[in-house]
Amino acid sequence: MTDFYCSAWRGTAAALLLALPLAAWAACSRDIHVPVSQIGASVVGSGATVSGIYPEILRTMGAKIGCNFIFSVVPRARLEALYETGKADLLIPASSTPRRDQHGLFVPLLGNRPLLISLQGARQPVASMQELVERRELRVALVRGYDYGLPYQALAKELSSQGRLFYEVDALSVARLMQSGFIDATIMNPTILSGAVQNDARVLGLADRLRLEALPELPWGLSGAYISRKSLSPGDQAVLRELLEKAARSGAIMESFQRDHRPELLSASIRPR
Repeated sequence: MTDFYCSAWRGTAAALLLALPLAAWAACSRDIHVPVSQIGASVVGSGATVSGIYPEILRTMGAKIGCNFIFSVVPRARLEALYETGKADLLIPASSTPRRDQHGLFVPLLGNRPLLISLQGARQPVASMQELVERRELRVALVRGYDYGLPYQALAKELSSQGRLFYEVDALSVARLMQSGFIDATIMNPTILSGAVQNDARVLGLADRLRLEALPELPWGLSGAYISRKSLSPGDQAVLRELLEKAARSGAIMESFQRDHRPELLSASIRPR
């Protein structure tokens, strides 16, 4: 799996990045510590090896300007705590939320929309969060540490009070619950779930059976990276902001998503910023 994503990256997208005019940039003053959690094709962690779309773009561009990124794999909830306490220099990828804004500077990289995801079947559609709250027969699992804003948090609180919500450590764990029939739905970007199940025999074929429903309370927003204001000097913050903004303008990130995911998943949930 790791080799697959690495080889995919080192194609056209990497060539685009290497061609960017980076020579005039200042270097980072120290190593940049980036704890990450596995999130589909975006971040792939296996032991001490970390690859995927975002680690590779940071490595490729960082090498041109003298910024060295140190990656480590942690659960998503732990990653959020590290970011909030100033022990993570970058939080990537992440949706923009008021809570995260308190601790860092957000740099948008892509347009992003979380969807209600279930398996194809005969149940009636769910048209809104309120309808999901009222459909008490539907059990929902979420990844602990994911945050798509205040409506998402309010929904989680209500479902939890009804005894219908289950928190899991990552998207693959959610997929396994869905495959077994223990839960009926989840909320996340479908590229996360699709990427998480691609090479796991326990959920073979699940990605081809996904039912995607947009909820009006979760409109299109932005996904990108947070640069810590607690751990980084103003100079390093400026260097990383420039690096990330150039990555977004290059189109390489979107190109990688297009290579790794089916068009119907992308059109519903990912677009250029």
